[in-house]
Amino acid sequence: MNVHFSYRDRKTPDVEKEINHLIEKLRKRLQVFRPELVHLKGLIEQNSAREGIVVSLNLRLPSGQMAVQKSASSASAAVKAATEDLLQQISKHKDILRNSRKWQRRRVADYRPHAQVPFEETVAAVQVPTASSEDVRSYVNANLGRLERFVERELYFRETSDEIAADSLSKEEVVDEAIARALGDGLEKPERLALEPWLYRLAIQAIDDLSVGAPEDTASVHLEDSRRSPNVRGSDEAELQFHQPDEMLTGENVIADRRMATPEDIAYSDEMITLVQIALEGSNRADREAFILHAVEGFSQEEIAAITDRKPEDVNASIVKAREHLRRASSVANRFQEKLIQASK
Repeated sequence: MNVHFSYRDRKTPDVEKEINHLIEKLRKRLQVFRPELVHLKGLIEQNSAREGIVVSLNLRLPSGQMAVQKSASSASAAVKAATEDLLQQISKHKDILRNSRKWQRRRVADYRPHAQVPFEETVAAVQVPTASSEDVRSYVNANLGRLERFVERELYFRETSDEIAADSLSKEEVVDEAIARALGDGLEKPERLALEPWLYRLAIQAIDDLSVGAPEDTASVHLEDSRRSPNVRGSDEAELQFHQPDEMLTGENVIADRRMATPEDIAYSDEMITLVQIALEGSNRADREAFILHAVEGFSQEEIAAITDRKPEDVNASIVKAREHLRRASSVANRFQEKLIQASK
């Protein structure tokens, strides 16, 4: 945005603060226009003792021009009044642009209506970048562990509530299916800011689709075979999991990174999440999903509504119900622990 203000009166910090507020509000409301095509000119002058300070604003857009002139006893009050008037004009102007295709024209015998191009498709509009396959790969490379933990928790809850058979689905299958759908050409890519909720939505859809197609009868297992998951690590020694014998040990390997969580912090966080999982057993699936996405994954109510195809108010109600379920579960556990302590005495 091109901004130019002229002062015919002394400049004060209050006036500068009001002008900065005006510019920030205009930037939020004029994001659809290219910044280099938006021009704001202002004039602050003292007209007379009766009128006080007069503020004149002129805003020029690719689709029109607006002008405001307000007077007040102080410069900051005049700028504030001019700001409110200008924002009202912008709102009316944007409403006219949105409804321009709905204007009714009189039909004339030789009149031929011309096809109108929506403003979002013109040169003056800023096109919101959509997520590409490279954006999906970059996010998965950086946040694969987080997505896998969410899928693992979701499978655990569905198995404990007998929605799917135990060990019928693995987190690797679900994550691979969600990433394959995200990288495929069959689905329309969202905006970059909505990439993370979209991947979580695809993960939930993958669980639903794979659980429907999963066979009900599991294959028979020989009595001599082990049902434990095989240990595929290269070595049982913990030191070799991070440092190989042919590598050089540098100073960066032994200096603690204060930005990273300590093993104690990680263990405490994992333990708390495990306790929450146990306490949420028996709760409604919709309430549980909304609470996990909000409290553990950190999504907002609007993002959860987009992930689960629900309304934001329904998501908020589910979060409240899940919290009440957790409170009841914790109170029952505390009473049970008190009885055990009394019995031991």
